[in-house]
Amino acid sequence: MKKAKIYKPNKTAMQSGLGKIDKWVLEFKTKDPTRNPLMGWESSSDTYTELKLEFTSKDLAITYAKKNKIDFEIIEPKKRKIVKKSYADNFLN
Repeated sequence: MKKAKIYKPNKTAMQSGLGKIDKWVLEFKTKDPTRNPLMGWESSSDTYTELKLEFTSKDLAITYAKKNKIDFEIIEPKKRKIVKKSYADNFLN
């Protein structure tokens, strides 16, 4: 049986805003990773690890996994702590 993880990806270091991080991703886990003796790369004969499916909501990803009999693990995103600052705060001390 296939195993997968469902998560919401973090923004990249090159992003300052919150655009393009509203998708949920279903990514399959590797069953049998092996090391290539010549180059030392990690490889696998399982081609599902190359798939990343994007969904607009967590519920759609869960429904897809249940419909296709995929064992899944949900990784919830961490909450951002927003500190509101004002330009005037620089001069109040």
